Amino acid sequence: MENKISHTEHRDDTASKMGMWLFIFTELLLFGGLFIVYAVYRSKYSEDFHVAANQLNTFVGTINTIILLVSSMTVAMSVTALRTGNKSLTLKLLATTIFFAFLFLVNKYFEWGLKIDHHLYPGSELMLTLKRGELLFFGLYYFMTGLHALHIIVGMILLIVIYRKVQNGRLTKDDNALLENGGLYWHLVDLIWIFLFPLLYLIS
Repeated sequence: MENKISHTEHRDDTASKMGMWLFIFTELLLFGGLFIVYAVYRSKYSEDFHVAANQLNTFVGTINTIILLVSSMTVAMSVTALRTGNKSLTLKLLATTIFFAFLFLVNKYFEWGLKIDHHLYPGSELMLTLKRGELLFFGLYYFMTGLHALHIIVGMILLIVIYRKVQNGRLTKDDNALLENGGLYWHLVDLIWIFLFPLLYLIS
């Protein structure tokens, strides 16, 4: 007699979502600490921060803000599309979100590239001639926007994995927790930028 062993995949969507919220909380603590550091140094070196902030490209920052807001909308729409079982629309919306994430990174690449061409990067001779407040501003600018860009890359990888799972039928309207968690992560990335943009580009 042939013995058959059946495997039942264990799913706990509630725990999965709680885990994602816990992760988001720790990320908010991390960036919250950086925002406090920024606020402390800004109050101490307000004039230097004003001079340094004027050297950032507000137009590029605005474009990237619009890109992230639209991508946040498309990822939310993809969650709704999957819940209704519209696989084709889900894939299109996820692909759009991934494209906007890539576009954000391209803009960031050119923005950083322009600064580096002008020798404004940590450790450069020009940076060492700046006042202490300006030096701190650019240090925070590179660290905070670099850390945010790293989150964008992680988000892109996560969304690509989700795209493949939806494409292969491994994520469906009855099993969509991973997409919901991916959407939450992407909203976090968007939220962090909403705070970074005015702090670095607008409040000068």
